[in-house]
Amino acid sequence: MASELTQRIQRNPQYQHLIATRDALGWGLTCLVLIAYFGFLLVIAFDKALFALPIAAGMTTSWGILAAIGIILLTIVTTAMYVRKANRDYDSMVKEIIEKEVQA
Repeated sequence: MASELTQRIQRNPQYQHLIATRDALGWGLTCLVLIAYFGFLLVIAFDKALFALPIAAGMTTSWGILAAIGIILLTIVTTAMYVRKANRDYDSMVKEIIEKEVQA
């Protein structure tokens, strides 16, 4: 059973806004990464030759390698974006909400 303080925090409009914005960002970034992953898989499934093409004439590195590295970098960047936003904005908002509700 949730304590009275926990219930007050959960009813706080600022907290509800925080949760909504945090969830929207999280799901947005998740969808972006999933689209990239599934797009990669669909190209492999339906047009393997595209990823087999070399980036330039005489090179051994293919577009598939470049696409895979791009997906890895996309995942790292989206994770960094979320962590930065959480550390910069969400943590301070949670602290403010808790302090407000403890004093109430």
